[in-house]
Amino acid sequence: QVQVVESGGGSVQPGDSLKLSCVASGRTFSRSLMAWFRRAPGKAREFVAAIGSSGSTTYDAAVKGRFTISRDDAKNTVYLTMNALKPEDTGLYYCAADLNAREGLSAYNVQQEYEYDYWGQGTQVTVSE
Repeated sequence: QVQVVESGGGSVQPGDSLKLSCVASGRTFSRSLMAWFRRAPGKAREFVAAIGSSGSTTYDAAVKGRFTISRDDAKNTVYLTMNALKPEDTGLYYCAADLNAREGLSAYNVQQEYEYDYWGQGTQVTVSE
């Protein structure tokens, strides 16, 4: 049984940093496409960043240059390092996994929720004064 569990959220001030972690267990992790999505209050869930099995990455324009997605296959873990946080980054952050994705990022619709088979419950990030 596959489990995806996020951690690392919290309440911070604008300009601060946070690092989220996501552990995926129950299946081979190294051939996975992993992503972070978020849901702001009153809004639909949206794509944040994705990382392929080779380590290639892609980001939403709103976070590019501030957020970094990375992975440690030995620990079955993907990270989201968030710098220069803004109030509009507030939301529930979800980790998503496609655990059978051997191709490069261009082979997948990484910004679409239907691409991913497994989701975590989310970790809350709040950015305010």
